[in-house]
Amino acid sequence: MKKKVLSVLLASAMVCSLAACGSSTTETTTETTPETTTEEKTDSTSTETQTAETTTSDATASYEAIRLLNGKPEIDSQLQELAAKYLEETGNTVTVETIGGDTNASDELKNMYQADNMPDIFVIEANQAANWTGMLADLTGEQWTEDTDFELTDDTMGVIGFPYTVEATALAYNADVLEQAGIDPSTLTSPDAYKTAFETLDSMKDELGLTAVLGWCAEPANLGWSSGTHVFGQYLDAGLALDDTTYIDLLNDGGQIDTDRMTHFAEFIGMMNQYSDPDLLIDGTYDEQVAGFAAGKYAFVTQGNWINATVTASSDYTGFAMGFAPYAFEDGIDTIIAGPPSYWTVYGDGNVDAAKAFLQWVSEDSAQDILVNKAGLISPFNDCAYAAADPFYDSIKSYMDAGKTSGWHTMLKKDGLQNETCQVFADYAKGTIADADTFTSTIAKVIKAYYAE
Repeated sequence: MKKKVLSVLLASAMVCSLAACGSSTTETTTETTPETTTEEKTDSTSTETQTAETTTSDATASYEAIRLLNGKPEIDSQLQELAAKYLEETGNTVTVETIGGDTNASDELKNMYQADNMPDIFVIEANQAANWTGMLADLTGEQWTEDTDFELTDDTMGVIGFPYTVEATALAYNADVLEQAGIDPSTLTSPDAYKTAFETLDSMKDELGLTAVLGWCAEPANLGWSSGTHVFGQYLDAGLALDDTTYIDLLNDGGQIDTDRMTHFAEFIGMMNQYSDPDLLIDGTYDEQVAGFAAGKYAFVTQGNWINATVTASSDYTGFAMGFAPYAFEDGIDTIIAGPPSYWTVYGDGNVDAAKAFLQWVSEDSAQDILVNKAGLISPFNDCAYAAADPFYDSIKSYMDAGKTSGWHTMLKKDGLQNETCQVFADYAKGTIADADTFTSTIAKVIKAYYAE
């Protein structure tokens, strides 16, 4: 019997999914979508594109036309193509509205709700399900649920989340640069190994064409979702078995942390600060971070495989191989985080039947062809016929095959916590927080206070 869980814990069947098929995800600074979270705070860049006019009668069109709020701007063009293909095959219209990047998608959803302008399909994370209690359609019994182990299930609302991708996050690396420097990424499983590697790369920057060893940005308004959710998530899960919830359970029990583990994590972040591009670290943007990696300016970057389409589409990309190395802030850490970081969900007062029909179609061949081969997503569906056109795929699959993946438990922390923790990362990067011990004591107070609210 398949596991159906509220969390983003991954079942062993994930290995099969990846083997068969192969993501600012863009998230928002308030974890309500990417990703909704899906997490960011600057100018709103919502893009709305009516893909095509329906060819059916007006009566049918008014019933079948649906809207999808996408929180992953890096795959907007592919989703527009998906909508066009759906129109071609079914005669039904899907309007894709994209928000993310430097936009707070969570606030956009709140605005849509208040304006009675909700999309039929929108993105949430597992820890946001309670925010939508009574407002989401139950997808129990849909045919696609028999072809995946990654649907999101709520104890009271039933199946509420459609998994549209599997994503991984760790320290992404330029394999060609590491090879030129004589660094084997498989050896990066301890702080000392990273220290040696970073020192080597730093000494060879001119030879390797690097601006800095690492492209890491702690600017809280633009990339608070990244530091406060993804990077912080490494403290919660790095090195743990897929179903190990030790540190997320501790966190959710009144905002507690493991002081020793957090201090080791903080020491590692301090080393990242030291070897990062200082301009990017303090005031950078997601676009600058990813563009710098694509151009070969950084050997490592603090993102996930959702950057693949942007990197490979860059005119500066030279075709270098890519992979993931763990955040080895303690000796022996050798896992990456992998799983569905967010889900598409159906608004209960929207066009539910048409939305369900679209999601079923998305799980099938025509849509999977676009999502896997053109958007570079890793499919969560067991019967998918395509291996991901993702330069990170081989690296991700090697971790999966070795059983070296940890869960996306960062998505189960108290919603909005990343808006607080990201400022601690920013202060550490700026030097306002002087050392690892101060980082640890500060973030402990911040977390405790947030959980007490």
